[in-house]
Amino acid sequence: MCLLCLSEKKMCKKGFVYSTFFCNFALENNVRILKLKLMSVVKTRALLVDVARQLFAKNGFEDTSMNDIAVAANRGRRTLYTYFNSKEEIYLAVIQTELERLYGRMEEVARRNISPEEKMVQLIFAHLEVMKEAVYRNGNLRAEFFRDVWKVESVRKTFDKNEINLFRRIMNEGIDKGVFDIRNVRLSSEIMHYCLKGCEVPYIYGRYAAQNAEELYPYVRNMVFRHFGRNLKYSNY
Repeated sequence: MCLLCLSEKKMCKKGFVYSTFFCNFALENNVRILKLKLMSVVKTRALLVDVARQLFAKNGFEDTSMNDIAVAANRGRRTLYTYFNSKEEIYLAVIQTELERLYGRMEEVARRNISPEEKMVQLIFAHLEVMKEAVYRNGNLRAEFFRDVWKVESVRKTFDKNEINLFRRIMNEGIDKGVFDIRNVRLSSEIMHYCLKGCEVPYIYGRYAAQNAEELYPYVRNMVFRHFGRNLKYSNY
């Protein structure tokens, strides 16, 4: 049927143009509606995760219920269970959000207009400082974070992979600029990442002999320069 003249005959030329316009308009409108719905879903999920994080930090994981989260977020239990099947799932989402925040900070350091060797040192401290900040700002949640390491590790896989790739990127940048002498970039980036993970707990609890990050910085800088550097000047401590 021709949408212009409504005849049963073959669609006329003008009718074809009209039909095409109408279909394109309807398609664009549907895409717009889908985008708005998706934005609403993303915002609601982010709200639920942030509310849960605050309750976990205040009351602890065990003493926070799904109903507590729904009430605090001003959402119904049905809405909450639409996004998360259990409290454990929300907990993992909270950890994931914190890790995404950490990686965002590290990406910001990687984009700075500074030398590769300084980027490497600043990446190390960005990792440690944001991890420490995340643990302390989440109050009672930090006990759960350290108690159930394997649960946290299941969420960290993507972050770990991204961080290793980030170290690899900076190492290759240093090689290209002639400041790094690294034979096996892949292995070196993995060693850097896993060494840094091992430093998290001692750094968070202040177990190093250095009193603060400013005092520790030159020692870390020297280690990076000595291990990776080619003709880089370092200080003797």
